[in-house]
Amino acid sequence: MEEIQEKKRIDIAKLKKTGAVVLPSIFTIANMAFGFFAILLASDGKFVQAAWFIVLSYVMDMLDGRVARLVHGESSFGVEIDSLSDWISFGIAPAFLIYKLVLKDYGMWGYPVAFLYVLCGSLRLARYNLKSHFGGSDKDYFQGLPIPGAAGVMISFVLAYSLLEGEGGTRSIPQVSAIMPFVYAGIPFIVVTLALLMVSNAPYAAFKGDMVKMNSIKGILLITAVLSLIVAYPHDALFVFFSIYALSGIFGGIYNLFRRAPKEA
Repeated sequence: MEEIQEKKRIDIAKLKKTGAVVLPSIFTIANMAFGFFAILLASDGKFVQAAWFIVLSYVMDMLDGRVARLVHGESSFGVEIDSLSDWISFGIAPAFLIYKLVLKDYGMWGYPVAFLYVLCGSLRLARYNLKSHFGGSDKDYFQGLPIPGAAGVMISFVLAYSLLEGEGGTRSIPQVSAIMPFVYAGIPFIVVTLALLMVSNAPYAAFKGDMVKMNSIKGILLITAVLSLIVAYPHDALFVFFSIYALSGIFGGIYNLFRRAPKEA
């Protein structure tokens, strides 16, 4: 009788563990689905809708990690499927979106630029997975630009540029709208730069661990300010925030080089 009860307890524990692994995977699959739908929309020329679908992928990507930690469902399977989803949603989808919107005008030269982004995104995710499995990751900083950050610059550009085309609303920041034509002209260079930043050693804030405490006064004020700007200027604010984040790693890397440089006697 005791053996039967023990077997039942083991079966229940296994069932709970399976549920803990499956639950966050649902959000991961939703992340993948929204990225795939974004590709379909971009192929039909619906660039703004495609960009917003990738934004939905961001939401799912944030939720799957939090749900996994909440139910203690972290697993090697979760790490792998999450990276595959990110590669579709933040690697292939934004590269295809930018190609259809801008890079196609460069003929055959647009091909290697778009592929370089996809390639470096896959390398960035592979490096992240290795660190997740074997340790060595930093709670406060990422090594290289995370692929969601790189994708954020590209999709927020699409959203901000759409205002010039009369799509998606009229609320814009005049200074951002003024530089959009120059950003459009520099897209090939920007995409290549984002690709190289992903595989670089530049330090990027992870916004986890003890770096930013969201329950502190400073954290609450920061979140309130960011959300207020996004609500007021949803297209341009996202472009500003993602661009600042991408540039922060460059400045951080330069600062580290000077700090480590040997001082003259």
